[in-house]
Amino acid sequence: MGSGRADLTTHLAAPLVGPGRNGRGPRRSMGSPGPPPVYHPGMLDHEEKFLFKEEIGQLGTAMADTAVLDNVEDLLTDVITSPRFDSEVFTLERSLQVMLGARAGSTLVGLLTVTPEVFDEVAEVRISPEVHERLVAWRARFGLAIDNALNFLNNPDGIQGHSFATQIAHIEDRRVLQGRLTLVRYNNEPQFFVADASVFLGLVSDVLERLGPYLEPDAVDPETIARLKEAIALVERKTAPRG
Repeated sequence: MGSGRADLTTHLAAPLVGPGRNGRGPRRSMGSPGPPPVYHPGMLDHEEKFLFKEEIGQLGTAMADTAVLDNVEDLLTDVITSPRFDSEVFTLERSLQVMLGARAGSTLVGLLTVTPEVFDEVAEVRISPEVHERLVAWRARFGLAIDNALNFLNNPDGIQGHSFATQIAHIEDRRVLQGRLTLVRYNNEPQFFVADASVFLGLVSDVLERLGPYLEPDAVDPETIARLKEAIALVERKTAPRG
């Protein structure tokens, strides 16, 4: 029973919702670690249905008050309409956990983004008609947008492309070398970041230091390794003391 609960909680908190973009395996909302569920996302066996109903029952209890339902709906509406939609979605589960409790908050995010076949099982759970009506409406109104945002935030394909350029800024009679990083997001909108050269060099160092311990032998192609070596050599050559 314990292991089944863990699998179900993993599924609800971070649902697998089908193949990722370009068919690169399953997508997982929230990027939650842990094993995938042991059951097919479109089918629940007897024990899984029991656990599923228990999770939904707890959620229904947490949202039994109309005022709580209204507060949750206001939060979801604020997230969807926020100019900072992506960042707001990424913290949505934590906000719901604060509002409803840890288990119920995670369960609600899962229900909004889980497969239709699994969501249909909610109809078999004894929760108030008002709660069930809200869940159906929230899924229809918010589910797809939240699922897509979470998928791309946790998927490398969330950044469709990038470019980097340099520029010289004149600041208080000084010439300052700056970088301009452009990231093309999943909705095809570019986002620009301008900072001094030292900031981007620090960023590159952080990326390499944090990726390095987890790289596999075939994780980086020889061309990229060669480019990294040439770039390091160029930086050392250009910053070496003159004389």
